[in-house]
Amino acid sequence: MNYRHGFHAGNFADVFKHVLLSRALAYLIQKPAALRFIDTHAGAGRYDLDDEAGRRSPEWRDGVARLLKAKPPAPIADLLAPYLAAVGQFDPETGRPLSYPGSPAIAQHMLRADDRIALCEAHPKEHERLMEALGRDRRLRISSADGYMSLNAYLPPPERRGLVLIDPPYEAPDEAALVTAALAKALGKWPRGVYLLWRPIKGGLEDARFLNAIRALGAPNVLGLELDVGAVAPGPHSPSPLHRNGLLFVNPPFGLVEEARLLMPYLTKLLTRAGQGEFVVDWVTAPT
Repeated sequence: MNYRHGFHAGNFADVFKHVLLSRALAYLIQKPAALRFIDTHAGAGRYDLDDEAGRRSPEWRDGVARLLKAKPPAPIADLLAPYLAAVGQFDPETGRPLSYPGSPAIAQHMLRADDRIALCEAHPKEHERLMEALGRDRRLRISSADGYMSLNAYLPPPERRGLVLIDPPYEAPDEAALVTAALAKALGKWPRGVYLLWRPIKGGLEDARFLNAIRALGAPNVLGLELDVGAVAPGPHSPSPLHRNGLLFVNPPFGLVEEARLLMPYLTKLLTRAGQGEFVVDWVTAPT
């Protein structure tokens, strides 16, 4: 596996994914009962945007930097607050954070003392960086095992509450099938869990097949969100840069649909290129 997220950290897809993840976690921590966050492909945890990767491929400039420089209206600002708190301090001139948090760091920032975090990262160097980034934290369990196999062992969590993030790098040609199979097994063991799946959208036919496979699982309450920022100029580490990506929420927390309908127009306008952005907020399978 050669994928290095450091070249893409803080880009438009990260902002989209992490804003919605933070909203789901914000809802889940409203209840006093403990919960568990499970991340099957955790990455390095936190990314230095001033390192070699961040300087050579500064995709964060058209992602998190735009958001940090923006002044959203009050309802949007309130929804963005948990994510921005996890991002932390930044240079007001450039919009560059001191570092950019991956999903594990966002969960570590937001979750409470009695909550638990289970992270999987099979790439040896990324696993080492993940351990260093998150430090000593009794809430954490970090595994170097395959994320799909570990997910089967982690479910159902002892707390019976929580969120599973399935966010692979999509390097394997059959990654979409692996994601679908992992979700099928997970739902068989924990049908009421909250699941969040990220995916790149590179071709309409390929993505339609993936969504049909998700529908074929027979699970209700699958919410689909998509963000397309329009044409993106090729970069040294993105010869065919991604401009469209999607999230699938299985059993989304109450109120997330309404929040997404507020957030998505704002994020699309903020992150779009040449005014050609589009978004989707729609049910992939019917809510119950």
